[in-house]
Amino acid sequence: MAARNTRLMRCTPDDLFAVLSDGWLYPVWVVGAARMRDVDPEWPQEGALIHHSLGVWPVMVHDTTEMVEWDPPRLVRLRPKAGPLGRGVIRFDVRPHGDGIAVTISEEPVSGLPAVLPGILWRPLLTLRNHECLNRLAALAEGRREERERGELEARPHTPEPSEGEASPQAEHDSADADI
Repeated sequence: MAARNTRLMRCTPDDLFAVLSDGWLYPVWVVGAARMRDVDPEWPQEGALIHHSLGVWPVMVHDTTEMVEWDPPRLVRLRPKAGPLGRGVIRFDVRPHGDGIAVTISEEPVSGLPAVLPGILWRPLLTLRNHECLNRLAALAEGRREERERGELEARPHTPEPSEGEASPQAEHDSADADI
């Protein structure tokens, strides 16, 4: 069973998806991501990759996250790789809630050491990590809303629509194996 967290955000789905569509922001909201190395020009098209590093210098792991499913304003599914820690699947479900949105993040390891350990060992750690990821993501999306309302929005004025693209067979397999 996946680790799940939900957070209410005072913004629109478009504000959130605009943040998620900017691959260069990944290390700002993902706990553990240290820096970006590259973002495929097609991001957030399905199958596109962002290239990031995890850890703290001098111990850095260079890896990627693949977009598996991009369906604004409802759903995003990612498949991150973390070197020897293996691969995982992350899903964001977004739904309206009052004057904002409710965002649920679900994450499950599908390979590597965490995938073979009992969930009681890895689930609490992912729950804590993803709690902070949602807090950081909310700060970015709510900040975007404030800029938009003041008429000062310059970056990513529109959320990219889903376009032709296809996740890799391994990412599709990993997503099917995950309980999310």
